Amino acid sequence: MKVGQRRSKQRELILEELKGLTCHPTADELYELVRKRITNISLGTVYRNLELLAANGVILKIETGGKNRFDGTAEPHPHIRCTQCGRVADVKHHIEAPSLDESQSRGYQVQGCSIEYFGLCPDCKMSSH
Repeated sequence: MKVGQRRSKQRELILEELKGLTCHPTADELYELVRKRITNISLGTVYRNLELLAANGVILKIETGGKNRFDGTAEPHPHIRCTQCGRVADVKHHIEAPSLDESQSRGYQVQGCSIEYFGLCPDCKMSSH
């Protein structure tokens, strides 16, 4: 966390819940889990804390084109996303991100690379048959 950023019990609990999951929930989904432990927490508090944790590099924010999802593992790694329901999961093997030299970057200042696979998750695959 940034210098001057005060610790909060709510933020610590949100982070603990997120790190305990194998899925990558939306803020709404995480709110439902956290609310079981802190009944008076607001959805806005969960959103603000997730954004703060992501901005500080503590967690990853996965922008899927729909609702953002969050990952308790901050190191960049590949994901697979369901094109039907939006569910996101980690890809189990390490894939080296390709690097670009100056001539390939077309004048961009490259800040990172994310690798995402997409397809149907097991649940959606079963329901489509």
